[in-house]
Amino acid sequence: MTQPIIIAGPCVIESEELLDTVAQELCRINKKFGTDIVFKSSFDKANRTSIHSFRGPGIERGLQMLADIKEKYGLRVLTDIHESWQAEAVGKVCDVIQIPAFLCRQTDLLVAAARTGKTVNIKKAQFLSGRDMRYPVEKALDAGAKEVWLTERGNSFGYNNLVVDFRNIPDMKEIVPNVIMDCTHSVQRPGAGEGKTSGDRKFVPAMALAAKAFGATGYFFEVHPTPDQGLSDGPNMLELDRLEPLIEKLL
Repeated sequence: MTQPIIIAGPCVIESEELLDTVAQELCRINKKFGTDIVFKSSFDKANRTSIHSFRGPGIERGLQMLADIKEKYGLRVLTDIHESWQAEAVGKVCDVIQIPAFLCRQTDLLVAAARTGKTVNIKKAQFLSGRDMRYPVEKALDAGAKEVWLTERGNSFGYNNLVVDFRNIPDMKEIVPNVIMDCTHSVQRPGAGEGKTSGDRKFVPAMALAAKAFGATGYFFEVHPTPDQGLSDGPNMLELDRLEPLIEKLL
């Protein structure tokens, strides 16, 4: 049986110590279950709710920290880009380049990511259906992408909430072979935290198990040893020590 794609890591790069702590746990889980977890963290959170929110160390320092994790622990690495010029530098370090949901129709961004030759993970926009994602995929493939993943993360109807229609998973599997469930961003309550995003992490395991029932081939978890002290997406990040038992259920 093919192992699912598992993407995990802290929302934003906060420190070298945090990256090391998470990477060590991911390596331990990999060894125990024979998985190949892709390490994820962002060097810049360019779409934070408030101008005063922490964004990250920036592209130069952030990519060096991700490169260090890759070399030290042998993990594949994923990060997101928000502007086309970032793609080339990110492609030199990362194995997977992620396109944020709000930007999934940005043609130049998709083309730049595809031209790196790395896997492109396109997150489905909160305002699109699963079937609509054929067009972003077409853009990436036309630009030469060798492999494209799609990620479900819920739909927004305003009012600080997201709703997940799990039918999007089989719909998107008709477009690409690998469809990933973003189990932590899908429990967000956007903008509901007085200038920052809120959320409810207790629903993360149920999101993962429901996605498995609908045929997801991968799972995305933002994790943190102390998520309530996290500098971005704390309320919806999963506690790091809860990742192993959840992966065991999914396997």
